[in-house]
Amino acid sequence: MSLPNLMSDGFRALVAKWVLIVALLAGLSLAHPDARYPPQKAIERSAARIPRSPLARLNNLIAGGANATSTSSAVPAATSAPLECFQVAEPVLTPQGPTFRDGVLASTADPAPIGDEAECTVILMEHSFANSYGAPFVGNYTPPTCEFDHVVINFTVLVKGRQYDRTGVMYLGDNEVWRTSTAEPTSYGIRWVWLKDMTPFTSLWKAPQTLIFDLESIVDDTYTGILNTTLTATFFKSPVAALESQAPADLIIPISERTGSTGQPSQFTYPAQNATNTVSFPQNVNRAVFTVDVKAQGDEEFWWSNVPQSAINTFEAQYGTYPGYSPFREVQILIDGQLAGVSWPFPVIYTGGVVPQLHRPIVGIQAFDIAEHEIDITPWLPLLCDGTNHTFAIKVVGLDDDGVSSATLSSTTDDEWYITGKIFVWLDEEGSITTGVPPAAPASDPTIVFSQRITQNATGFNDTLDYNLAVTRMLTVSAYVKTQKGEGTATWSQSLSYSNNGGVYAQGFDNVNTFAITGADTATGAGLDISYSASYSYPLYCGSSAVYAPEGNLTLRADLNQSLSREVHGSSVFPTGLEAFLTGETPKFQGSVLSTSRNGTATYYRPADNSYSTGAGRTHQIFSFGGLSEEGGDDGTPNATEFYYREVSAYNDTVTDNLVVLNGQVVSNETQA
Repeated sequence: MSLPNLMSDGFRALVAKWVLIVALLAGLSLAHPDARYPPQKAIERSAARIPRSPLARLNNLIAGGANATSTSSAVPAATSAPLECFQVAEPVLTPQGPTFRDGVLASTADPAPIGDEAECTVILMEHSFANSYGAPFVGNYTPPTCEFDHVVINFTVLVKGRQYDRTGVMYLGDNEVWRTSTAEPTSYGIRWVWLKDMTPFTSLWKAPQTLIFDLESIVDDTYTGILNTTLTATFFKSPVAALESQAPADLIIPISERTGSTGQPSQFTYPAQNATNTVSFPQNVNRAVFTVDVKAQGDEEFWWSNVPQSAINTFEAQYGTYPGYSPFREVQILIDGQLAGVSWPFPVIYTGGVVPQLHRPIVGIQAFDIAEHEIDITPWLPLLCDGTNHTFAIKVVGLDDDGVSSATLSSTTDDEWYITGKIFVWLDEEGSITTGVPPAAPASDPTIVFSQRITQNATGFNDTLDYNLAVTRMLTVSAYVKTQKGEGTATWSQSLSYSNNGGVYAQGFDNVNTFAITGADTATGAGLDISYSASYSYPLYCGSSAVYAPEGNLTLRADLNQSLSREVHGSSVFPTGLEAFLTGETPKFQGSVLSTSRNGTATYYRPADNSYSTGAGRTHQIFSFGGLSEEGGDDGTPNATEFYYREVSAYNDTVTDNLVVLNGQVVSNETQA
């Protein structure tokens, strides 16, 4: 594997390359295979229910087959060490400096100074999750005695046998603070580690909390994998705190089911539940940011491959009913019934998605750490700080269509979405009251362009479905706000674009999808010291086919290509990744830039008698992270400094190539013959 150009020009070229790829994919947009095989969680709760999504059905077929976890490569002996699984991501700040967080590599950086106080590490949980539906881990958290301004958790899991990918959610009281998922194990075991910066929740860590960790699983004669977990938190002080543009929020208000006091997880299940809270908002607020976390399950797990609602019965005769409401989803945040902002979800593909061999040992983008979307609601402070109660609601919508050339936002989706929200609040002195002029009701519905076509074969059965879908939205909320800190016009604006040209073929058994989302969010407040912007894009291509031979043999194939580019400037609620690289000697950075691309191919075969199964998967990922300096080039483009680069490949559970560069130094360059 060749060494990348580590100079800033090379890094800018890499970023530019991904921008071009995103633009290309945005123009290609097709349809996706994951919709075909719905999530196992829905099956476990209703054994008679058959998954509607093709890719979830695929996962069920593989999981239920003989030797489902084996591949065509030799299976290690029972005495082999567990396979190390990992998500490729930038390092995180710990007392030792920039630290790799996948459990495979150790930091090579010199320890960062942590001041006079030493760090302290607390065990939050040691627990084995077996039959854990409705039985989360519940513990009591007491703040440590050491001084701290940073918190990093370490989640370590060991599991062997057969098990589906599972969802894990961590709560402090009624506040969700982290959402993750598990890797699917081998018979001889897997292990993974994830480090996460939890500093944004400092106000919660400073007080006693009920810690709830919900990881629903089932163990029986078929699904034998017990999830053995350890969760620790390291508390420490770092001079980086003085260099960060904004301190953590003074108050965090949960928008959730609020069942933490009963020892239960506080997420809403949508659309069965109305995801709404009534809140008595403090009056001395100078900034407020709403964050939303959603995870799709059931017929929505592969929402990005769902078909237009008018076409759900197109292949009823051969395949059955497809999940619908289109492959477009919008998460809406409403304040007193008025739209305050939206999130167009990133299509996280979990480790059982499409074909499991695509995700071992390299799991998908965000599989271990599902990102939350930030929506600045500071323009709403003149309304929220009026001393009365206000409602906050979260909705997920898709599209309804006429089957020909028109589509509109739907009022609901299929089942189901797990939803929580939070409001991060920064306060002025007690007794002060924020005033101003409440914002006018914002924007109209998005612009939607839609068409579809269905063809029949010679026997008269529907054979193919092709559709074209494009959605754009512009949203701006602006208001005059006066706080103790300052006064001025606060504005939140969003510009988003979605495209998808999809196809379902072979009477419902083949599916191809390429889609792309691009977006830009901006919060400004002259006189209020508010400046934040994020631009992002996430294209995806997936093609899958399922072939049943006349004698009953099953052959599956899938190709999956996925990318994520994200640039953040200003005061973000969540860590941008720069925290691990800030020192008094480094130049000031105005923003961070992350770019990653992951592609894979997998096959699976099982004979009609289910006597054995074979599979093979190949995955390759490139990841780059860096900072954007305040001083730009001649063209005004900010100079980029690359801090972290990784290029890694795997075949049949084995890492074959692994190049890692940290701060310009190669720390790993391995190639397996």
